[in-house]
Amino acid sequence: MVADWPVERAAVGVMAIDTSAPEPGGDLWVVVDSVGPGEHPFRWASVTKPATALAVLIASEEGTLSLDEPWGPPGSTVRHLLAHASGLGLDPGSPIAPPGISRIYSNAGYLVLAELLEERSGMTFAEYLTEGVLEPLGMAGTVVEPDALAGAAAAGLSGPLWDLLALGRELAVPTLVSAETHRSATSVQFPGLGGVLPGFQQFDADDWGLGVEIRGLKQPHWTGTTNSPETFGHFGRTGSFLWVDPVAGVLCGGLADRPFGLWSARSWPRLADAILSEVARGSSR
Repeated sequence: MVADWPVERAAVGVMAIDTSAPEPGGDLWVVVDSVGPGEHPFRWASVTKPATALAVLIASEEGTLSLDEPWGPPGSTVRHLLAHASGLGLDPGSPIAPPGISRIYSNAGYLVLAELLEERSGMTFAEYLTEGVLEPLGMAGTVVEPDALAGAAAAGLSGPLWDLLALGRELAVPTLVSAETHRSATSVQFPGLGGVLPGFQQFDADDWGLGVEIRGLKQPHWTGTTNSPETFGHFGRTGSFLWVDPVAGVLCGGLADRPFGLWSARSWPRLADAILSEVARGSSR
């Protein structure tokens, strides 16, 4: 299916829980299939945000900051910023709505979070992200693009498929944050907020966690029709995506050299449904 995508180069990988060899203290996620150049770097665009959110969550557990402390526009907290509920718009500027009123996808909110990390840690955002997230997860091929430093927290990472899958595994089974923090991050924050899912349409319940979108009942969607409502993840304008379906015990990451568009809105859900069907057949044998 990936070979039929209208792109010059793409890499996609699938991981699933290996139920035959349980890992002490947690599920063992293994790569069950991949296609394309696993070590070739691609731009991740907004798939950077889950990594940024993870850095913020780590900082919260270290006591560097609090998720519920005020930050950003008046009335906003760190939690609002992570969940796209601060009222800030896509780009830097004045808020376009009060916090907690609607779900407004915001690059600006993540830039504000980077400023907080830098102020409290005394490190640049790139240093904090590298030392706190990339290095511990073994993501040696992933870097903050030099030309994206100003917007690094929102869309600045570039890296290979294997590193993307390493991030996906961390989002599935946390090692850098506690189980409690992970449950909060992958659960709906500020339930009931309506908003536009970029690239798709307005939804009355545009559910997000902390740094990841929650699939819920949204349709159309960039994941499959058979993905569980608990599925969470992110996609980027450069043709990148990462989703985790905790019910199915499957995660999938993909990178491509063509920007998100009609091709990906059609191809990614079909691929997700095919993956879930294939994994289900394999686990039933």
